[in-house]
Amino acid sequence: MLALDLLANGLIYGCFYALMAVGLAMIFGVLKIVNFAHGEFFMIGAYTYVLVSLKLGVSPWLALPCAAAAGAVLGWLVERLLMRPLYQGYASWGFMKDEYAVVVTFGLSLLLINLVDKTVGPYSFRGQPLIDVSRFALGPIMLTGQKAIAAVVAVLLMIGLALFIKRSVWGLQIQAVAQNRLGASLAGIDATRTTSLIFVISGILAALSGALLAPLVNPSPDIGAFPAIKSYVIVVLGGMGSIWGAMLAALILGVSEAFFSVYISYDYRDAFGLIILVLVLLFRPQGLFGEKGREV
Repeated sequence: MLALDLLANGLIYGCFYALMAVGLAMIFGVLKIVNFAHGEFFMIGAYTYVLVSLKLGVSPWLALPCAAAAGAVLGWLVERLLMRPLYQGYASWGFMKDEYAVVVTFGLSLLLINLVDKTVGPYSFRGQPLIDVSRFALGPIMLTGQKAIAAVVAVLLMIGLALFIKRSVWGLQIQAVAQNRLGASLAGIDATRTTSLIFVISGILAALSGALLAPLVNPSPDIGAFPAIKSYVIVVLGGMGSIWGAMLAALILGVSEAFFSVYISYDYRDAFGLIILVLVLLFRPQGLFGEKGREV
């Protein structure tokens, strides 16, 4: 019974990790950079959900799209104001591409953390649950209502994203730009608009991950740190830039952490992901599900 409970909880948290990591993988797949402000998308989504539902008295189900909208706007602004110099040729302040991305996104991370700290306050909030069900039995497995419904929402979002990438015109354009930006542009695809769409999707997914977890944790200005670190681990584990690898790696990490925390030590639960990261970088740098030179 314990093993089933651990497996279920691991898969649930893996779904939350996947929401965070997929957006990061999409950005890397297209621009070949790491967004060090990705954890703050999570934080903005969590705070938007909590403040809209608590301070404005809005239903938690209506607060979710508000969090998604906040993530979308933030993603669009980051791409439009900060990332566009990477591929429009006017980043000429003495930085190479990678250095520019590191400095800008890390600076944005610090800015957002301190902005929320000064405007909202350093204290934490707790979000309202989506459903008022504390615990229930699903066969031999005991689950909390918020975890279960949040996991269902996360799974539906992942299915929707998979269908969007595989079946829609925009999804095919994203794949084309990720494989060859110049070639996609020559074929008539607006690569700039596609990149903007990727940042919007990344912001939405990360913000919704924060919103879904807000009732389970206490959002604070620096709450995005650990989710961001886990996302980096997942992206490397799944294969740099691979969306499908990130989804599978997120589930693997979630289940591994669940068993590790019980059978080894809960105190080192978050460190387990870093151990995986080191081992993957040493023995399979392209990731468990990635191939050299292939993304998305």
